[in-house]
Amino acid sequence: MNQMDQIKFCCSVCLDLLKDPVTIPCGHSYCMNCIKSFWDEEEKKKIYSCPQCRQTFTPRPVLMKNTMLADFVEELKKTGLQAAPADHCYAGPEDVACDVCTGRKMKAFKSCLFCLASYCKEHLQPHYDVVPLKKHKLMEPSNKLQENICSRHDEVKKMFCRTDQQSICYLCSVDEHKGHDTVSAAAERTERQRELEVSRQNIQQRIQDREKDVKLLQQEVEAINQSADQTVEHSEKIFTELIHLIQKRSSDVKQQIRSQQETEVSRVKELQEKLEQEITELKRKDAELKQLLKQLSHTQDHNHFLHNCPSLSALSESTDSSSINIRPLSYFEDVTAAVSEVRDKLQDILREEWTNISLTVTEVEPEPKTRDEFLKYSCEITLDPNTANTKLLLSEENRKVTAMNEQQSYYHHPDRFTYWCQVLSRESLTGRCYWEVEWKGTGVHVAAAYKDISRTGWGNECKFGRNEKSWAFNCYKSNYTFWYNNTQTPVSGPQSSRVGVYLDHRAGILSFYSVSETMTLLHTVQTTFTQPLYAGLWLYSGVRSSKFCKL
Repeated sequence: MNQMDQIKFCCSVCLDLLKDPVTIPCGHSYCMNCIKSFWDEEEKKKIYSCPQCRQTFTPRPVLMKNTMLADFVEELKKTGLQAAPADHCYAGPEDVACDVCTGRKMKAFKSCLFCLASYCKEHLQPHYDVVPLKKHKLMEPSNKLQENICSRHDEVKKMFCRTDQQSICYLCSVDEHKGHDTVSAAAERTERQRELEVSRQNIQQRIQDREKDVKLLQQEVEAINQSADQTVEHSEKIFTELIHLIQKRSSDVKQQIRSQQETEVSRVKELQEKLEQEITELKRKDAELKQLLKQLSHTQDHNHFLHNCPSLSALSESTDSSSINIRPLSYFEDVTAAVSEVRDKLQDILREEWTNISLTVTEVEPEPKTRDEFLKYSCEITLDPNTANTKLLLSEENRKVTAMNEQQSYYHHPDRFTYWCQVLSRESLTGRCYWEVEWKGTGVHVAAAYKDISRTGWGNECKFGRNEKSWAFNCYKSNYTFWYNNTQTPVSGPQSSRVGVYLDHRAGILSFYSVSETMTLLHTVQTTFTQPLYAGLWLYSGVRSSKFCKL
């Protein structure tokens, strides 16, 4: 059996031998499942067609198995007939079919924009041979040729209106698109293609630039890792040397103390031996005199007493008791005091220098955006009673401050603000920190300041935000203002009784946020901090309160 005979018994949908063959009203036969699937896709239109001749049926035909054809296919299978080769020459449901072919249509090879038809290779040949047809514009097969026809003038859309950004025909350009910026579709395509090429070149250039940036960043990562490793190694070496130096000094002090101990003990023992010798001599003299007195005590003859009483030998010189200087447990107090002074100075140096060290460490964490991210940097802040003005009352474990009309009983302290109702935190703030302040009353100044801000008097050098050593965000019921170095900056934003403060000491960032259901940035300071900061609050006199929130 030749190939054409095989094709007669193949389903034009699956291109395989018929399975459960059915014959539809137009006479073409298909596998039952194939035609069902094909019609299922047309279910929405309620019009059912033949995949080969495109004849339509309404309603959907009822399919019945063609038993005679099925038996014949089975007999053919027994003789060794296999499925027709899938040469893909014939058009399937998803293919563009040749408009000239009759019966089973071949796949289209090209579509003609002039003819508005699609042709297989055989039927396309005239477009290559006939001179008038050679001028037609051919394109890849398309089922959307009708979109190239103007629905109003029934002309091919060969123009493009740049004003309305749509394809039009020539008549449209002199009708409703008259006066618009129109060009030929080919010119527009050329221009668009050129723009796409330029855009692609730009994209490729950006890809190259970004790849270079990625390489640079990778080099930076390697440099950071190498620098960090070297710094850790050098730091450990330096701290080890420092520990060894302290241990050496500790050993020297111990040796000196032991040497002095030995000298002092020898001195005391030598003096002790002299005293013991003197006591022995005195006891011997005392015993002799006691015996003599006993012998002569009963005589009444004075001359006899004088004659028998020998002259007393002179006693040896007594040891000077002033050389005995007893200082219980206080012999080495000066050494202890000196070592303690060294410890305190070293702690101060380490505390001060640690800030400088921390300032040089590069942090790689991204800037926080949401409140949850800010809360990662939350810190517990308490108020320092030694800095509180005497009209401020601290409570709630020194987290809350209330402005009072009467003086409070505080001990005198040099850190206390003497005039303004201000107070600083006990904790110093470096690195990244976040805290929130809740206030009641007419307003509060939420501040940050250096420790060496002036405390005595009523001048600007003592007031938060009125000097170079402090920053103050003033919250009122109706508005916000920011103060630094006695310069006022109006700030707009949603009113809230809670203010969030974010500090990135190394980056020199101090930001203030309105905190409610969401966080709104109110004001940001970009500067260089040269010392650790302390959180501060400034309340006007009268009963007003503010507190650092527990986060």
